[in-house]
Amino acid sequence: MISRPVSFFDRPTKRVARTLLGDVLVHALPTGKRLVGRIVETEAYTEDDPACHAAHLQKDPETGVISGRGRGHDLFAPPGTAYVYLIYGMHWLLNVVTEPEGTAGAVLIRAVEPVAGWDAMRTRRERSRDVDLTNGPGKLTEAFGIDDVQHGTSLTDAPLYLAEGRAVDAAQVAQSSRIGISKGVERPWRWFVAESPYVSPATPSDRQ
Repeated sequence: MISRPVSFFDRPTKRVARTLLGDVLVHALPTGKRLVGRIVETEAYTEDDPACHAAHLQKDPETGVISGRGRGHDLFAPPGTAYVYLIYGMHWLLNVVTEPEGTAGAVLIRAVEPVAGWDAMRTRRERSRDVDLTNGPGKLTEAFGIDDVQHGTSLTDAPLYLAEGRAVDAAQVAQSSRIGISKGVERPWRWFVAESPYVSPATPSDRQ
């Protein structure tokens, strides 16, 4: 599989989020086994977005120095960098940094459809239905063995990387408000493959 280069992520966040649909997430394990999933759901976050972790940070327009505290600093990293964080004290979420270095942006990988490595995913998730293996951002990281160890690594090369897949036709793609946010709910920055059973079942934030 051909990994996506840095230049692929060095683009506007929303464009990357849409284009990632149909691409694949690959985790090459030390055992030689590969876990592979086709991306079916993404969300975009940018530095001018109130739902973004970098929204409260200040950037000096002349020096580019970022002030303020919080994990959002890592969203200004080079494009293609993994941004992994913990929610509710139990679920890791995988994002890929976008935009040129020094501009904050990231795409959350919300759901994938398993392609290879089913047995390992089933062992980690212990679910009776295969559809529940990876139909949510915390579920897919558990199934793929992703946690803070991968934070700050490049997603353009093994062992954990994003690779070129099969493009999804526009007629198959739907958009909605993002999920689990309280700010920026009016932005339709969630993209998903409408017919996929692996899309997360949660309700968009503007409908709650």
